[in-house]
Amino acid sequence: MSTGRGMVPEDLTRVVFVTDPQLSPDGRWIAFVVTSLSDERDEYLSNIWVVDAAGGVPRRFTAGPRRDTEPRWSPDGTRLAFLSERAPKDKLQLYVMPADGGEPTKLTALENGVGGAAWSPDGSRLAFVSPVGGQREPESEEEKRKSRPARVITSVKYRFNGEGFVYDRRPHVFVVSTDGSAPLQITDGDFIDADPVWSPEGESIVFASARHAERDDDDASDLWRVPAKGGAPQRLTETSGPVMLPAFSPDGRSIAYFTRPGRNAYGRNVRLFVVPSGGGAAACLTSALDRSCGPLHVRPLWSPDGRSVVVAAEDRGDVGLWRVAISSSEPPARIVGGERALNGCSASADGRMLAFAASSPVAPAEVFACRADGSDERRLTELNRGWTETVALSTPERFRFTRAGFELDVWVMRPAGFVAGRRYPTLLNVHGGPHAQYGHNFFDEFQVYAGAGYAVVYTNPRGSQGYGEAFAQAVVGDWGGGDYADVMAALDEALARLPFIDPERLGVLGGSYGGFLTSWTVGHTKRFKAACSERAVNCQYTMFGTSDIGHSFNVVELGGPLPWEDMARYIERSPLTYAKDIVTPLLIVHSEDDLRCPIEQGEQLFVALKKLRREVRFVRFPGENHEMSRSGKPRHRLERFRHILDWFAAHLGKTAS
Repeated sequence: MSTGRGMVPEDLTRVVFVTDPQLSPDGRWIAFVVTSLSDERDEYLSNIWVVDAAGGVPRRFTAGPRRDTEPRWSPDGTRLAFLSERAPKDKLQLYVMPADGGEPTKLTALENGVGGAAWSPDGSRLAFVSPVGGQREPESEEEKRKSRPARVITSVKYRFNGEGFVYDRRPHVFVVSTDGSAPLQITDGDFIDADPVWSPEGESIVFASARHAERDDDDASDLWRVPAKGGAPQRLTETSGPVMLPAFSPDGRSIAYFTRPGRNAYGRNVRLFVVPSGGGAAACLTSALDRSCGPLHVRPLWSPDGRSVVVAAEDRGDVGLWRVAISSSEPPARIVGGERALNGCSASADGRMLAFAASSPVAPAEVFACRADGSDERRLTELNRGWTETVALSTPERFRFTRAGFELDVWVMRPAGFVAGRRYPTLLNVHGGPHAQYGHNFFDEFQVYAGAGYAVVYTNPRGSQGYGEAFAQAVVGDWGGGDYADVMAALDEALARLPFIDPERLGVLGGSYGGFLTSWTVGHTKRFKAACSERAVNCQYTMFGTSDIGHSFNVVELGGPLPWEDMARYIERSPLTYAKDIVTPLLIVHSEDDLRCPIEQGEQLFVALKKLRREVRFVRFPGENHEMSRSGKPRHRLERFRHILDWFAAHLGKTAS
């Protein structure tokens, strides 16, 4: 660790976040998004920047006053499409501007905004999705005083975290010409349409949508093909699981896409499949790669000869790129590796160049380029260099151990200002999911905790991604069992190896599923001096009916029974059941608009602990959803840090240093 101060919460407003690198078709330029957090304006500000792929000084390309995102080059490379919020109450709209600069042309002004834009092969049109319908929010004071009509609900999937009510507002596919004519809606109905992509001849569009009769009860969807002028969509796949991000082969005969095989099969790997572009039997291309291929939400990248596809995958804490052969028995080969995590990638039209954005635990993401085989890699931006030179970021130490037949990764970060021979209060972190992974990305939370003087311990227990499907599924039906034992064993292993961890000053914290395991932990051990359970699952049987996914996700993760078939199981695997055994001082953090783990999950545990006269504090964030710690209002994110740091400082004490 370098000398200097550790990271503090306010540094969130000093870091810039680099995402979505898009290589121009000729491979000469990379457009990417630069986002910053404004404490003063309490919002996110983003613009599109461009850098020469051969090297040079990056320059800001758009000058929108709020958010410019999703840059997409036209096929001939002469124009750049992007989404922008220009007016204060504007939703994201579609713009196009010349690649050599100039004024952008606004192509849409749709009430519910725009997403997922894709160019037609000839560059004359763009496809995109936009939600259609929904009740308008009252704007004037007079409108707000009037009563509003009742909502009539007939489906289970009527709300979605971060979006609110969706039962009467469905995203559909549109096509708009670059000549300024009005957008044409080409799909409709009570369906959610996503990820439109053009066929190579430009006559039709393929998109993902769940249109089968059982769509309210499962997570399956299909690829559909519709004429670019509108018409009846044709189903191409066999409704075997959720599908996403279709990409046509260069000859137009095949479509590559991602799917997680099986309906409601949470924890299984997201795999790469191909299907004939006219429909038919689909084939899995990544059965030899026991890793999940869906972490980036980037379409599969075909080679120009149609013989291979590049995909991203999660692997033991990394997110890298693999090349997958279409027809040979050649196993998938990793082409971009290293202990780091990519957040986006793209390819040049001739397939010879790749661009990607990647971060590491001590370096926020920057833009990189390399050849198609991963060679000749070079970093093209250093937008965070000025900041990283002023702070002492902690480099994690990784070790592995084996428990109950599984090899587990554990990472430990030393506190800022570390002095050998001293012992430090330590925070054990549990990730959400559970089918996610901690790893080699830049994670502001861990650096802030280390900057505040804590050692930081984290692990990927069973259920995590990056270690194969059997490992990820080992938690299904056993939340609070083997996963809890894994996390406690990881802490014990860290204590045995690293004498600077003070066993008398331990804290534990986590969010979502990590909040579940935090609440569960303090109900099953007294070894921690304090805990923070955030946006947690605390009561399985109420979350079944109040969460946007509880009626499906919680059922599967509990092993399959519905509440009335085995209520005892729901009670047994709910941290609320063990509230009487919680004596650890507990900070409960929750967002009031969380539809994933609704606020009632925090309310119930808080009231139980108050009735038990235990030390508990409940921090509620108005107007925030399940993603508050990652994408909430900047001031709320800073305030959240202050509550967590104050809580642990009061109970674990300041460090000896």
